[in-house]
Amino acid sequence: MSDFEAVVARVADRVTPDAAERERLQAAADALRARVRDAIDDLPVEASVVQVGSTARGTWLADDRDIDLFVRFPADLDRTDLERYGLEVGRAVLPDGREEYAEHPYVTGEIRSFDVDLVPCYDVPDATAIKSSVDRTPFHDAYLQERLDSDLARDVRLFKAFLTGIGAYGSDLRTRGFSGYLSELLVLEYGGFEPLLRAAADWHPPVRLDPEAHGTATFDDPLVVIDPTDPERNVAAVCSAENVARLQHYARDLLADPRESPFVPAAPDPVDADAVRAHLDRRGTTPVAVVFETPDLVDDQLYPQLRKSIHGITDELDRRGFAPIRSTAFADDRAVLLVELAVAELAAVERHAGPPVHVRDHATGFYDAYVDRDVYGPFLDGDRYVVEREREFTTPAALLGGDALFDVALGAHVETALDEDYDLLVGDEVAALADDFGVELARYFDPTP
Repeated sequence: MSDFEAVVARVADRVTPDAAERERLQAAADALRARVRDAIDDLPVEASVVQVGSTARGTWLADDRDIDLFVRFPADLDRTDLERYGLEVGRAVLPDGREEYAEHPYVTGEIRSFDVDLVPCYDVPDATAIKSSVDRTPFHDAYLQERLDSDLARDVRLFKAFLTGIGAYGSDLRTRGFSGYLSELLVLEYGGFEPLLRAAADWHPPVRLDPEAHGTATFDDPLVVIDPTDPERNVAAVCSAENVARLQHYARDLLADPRESPFVPAAPDPVDADAVRAHLDRRGTTPVAVVFETPDLVDDQLYPQLRKSIHGITDELDRRGFAPIRSTAFADDRAVLLVELAVAELAAVERHAGPPVHVRDHATGFYDAYVDRDVYGPFLDGDRYVVEREREFTTPAALLGGDALFDVALGAHVETALDEDYDLLVGDEVAALADDFGVELARYFDPTP
């Protein structure tokens, strides 16, 4: 047995549910399906229940136990009725559950220590006829159940554990990583965990995979995996270029040095304020942080807005000459938009070059616009008119501490939160964030792939 095989054998033993866990899950799923059927009998429409997801396919990780039940309603049912009947069934089956909302509401809860999602969907003839995005899921499940054997299921678990360990598992918009369905398709496409890693190590994005050779659409994503049940859908659409690269990095790393640690998530030790100040002193940079109360949004709404906002702020700081080095955003009860800058203060004047003098109309317009203003010039530098004019903002604090902040591209809810109140921390002041965000700052100052 090679070192790689020995490592994955040990990991497989650890992440594979044992017989007792499988029996408990089966008993819980059977009981839930019986409850759903009883609840369906009380409805004025026909419906059926199907278990989907990793626990239906035997690809779930030990101690990560979600039971996903989909209640399929007639395709011609009004959307309002589908939502109403779906919630009725959910409340009857999970009386202590709570309502969540994806494309439409569903009920989530717990039974016998298993997390349960009970989701209504339309019973459509195939995945190309969906009326809501969740309608595809039963087709995904059927496709994989026909093709995954016990060996491939083992390798799916290995791949999911590996992605979890390197921080790239999950299709939520905070992670933007590999979904469970995508993970299973990739293992199936390459015929196992090790072949997948060896292939990924040599990917040259954009990578396009089409398991059923039926794709009809083009995509700009770094990884394209055409849904076997829907030729116009990229299963990997949410997967960021960074997470594709992360998989490539750690695939090469694990193949070169087989060991168990990449399969285990590890958070860094938090840094304290003194450590933050030491990093900043060593780096000689000027950080600025916009800190505000986190909008009351689910992560899938919040993190796209945080990314848009940090990109808008960083772009504006760059345009103004403050030379951003790196930026990040993170949130708990408070949200932080942090940018580290190479330039702390700019000259009071900035150079502004006009068109060449021989471009008569434009050059004359430039000259006339500045000749009577309080600027240095216009003067000639080579064949161009040039002026040196007063700079609007000489420090990042001047830019971000006033109305100009609201001229950059911000997420809508972030802009509302900032309009209500925010704090601006500059330089060593950001060290105060270590009390609440020591782990996030540790990741920032000790970055890894």
